[in-house]
Amino acid sequence: MAKQVKPRFKRKTFGRTFIRPWRKYRGLTLARLADRVGTTHATLSRIERGKQPYNQPLLEAIADALQTDPGALLTRNPEQQPGILTVLQNADPAIQQQILDIAITLTTPKKKTGT
Repeated sequence: MAKQVKPRFKRKTFGRTFIRPWRKYRGLTLARLADRVGTTHATLSRIERGKQPYNQPLLEAIADALQTDPGALLTRNPEQQPGILTVLQNADPAIQQQILDIAITLTTPKKKTGT
């Protein structure tokens, strides 16, 4: 019976991103996104799986190709209901102030009155 060989080095994994969900949300294949970004599909695949680190210029290029911002690629799954920051960012400036006023009102602790 052959002796099993243990790997000497554990492969490092990098932080999770939401690049794959964003790519699928936009209906793009790895190859198509790679063409738009100017890299290879293999590189994108490794980044999506956390096997290769990304850098800021590449993240910005991916975000641009996916019509979103770099922060969304790291923090938000496009398939989930939008968070308050997304709603706020997409609102007109006048509505943004109303949303902010309502949020402050809802989250400010009420003062107890002596009765």
